[in-house]
Amino acid sequence: MFELSVEGHFDAAHFLRGYGGKCEALHGHRFRTVVGIRAEKTNSIGIVYDFVELRLKLHSVVSQLDHTLLNDLPAFQEENPSSENLARFIYQELAPKLEGVELAYVEVWESPESRARFIP
Repeated sequence: MFELSVEGHFDAAHFLRGYGGKCEALHGHRFRTVVGIRAEKTNSIGIVYDFVELRLKLHSVVSQLDHTLLNDLPAFQEENPSSENLARFIYQELAPKLEGVELAYVEVWESPESRARFIP
């Protein structure tokens, strides 16, 4: 089994409804995203997936989130745009764009010390 990953980032603001602490107030992050894919074998030229292509596909998803108030997006009208829910959202948007590999996980880092990982 081969696994590879790429990283991206986006800047956005959010607030967590019902949190009961500082994060209930509007605030922003430079969210770091990491996506990992898996495949049983390499292709005919010895690669699992083109890193450039994977990074472009990730960018096409996170660009929808960049410089937004995440709470205003349709996906987060009913649920909080927490790092956990952002990871799931990115997974759901990215997985259909990938062919021949399994999207193994999506991580969303909201700070250098704090991350959420979605694994289907």
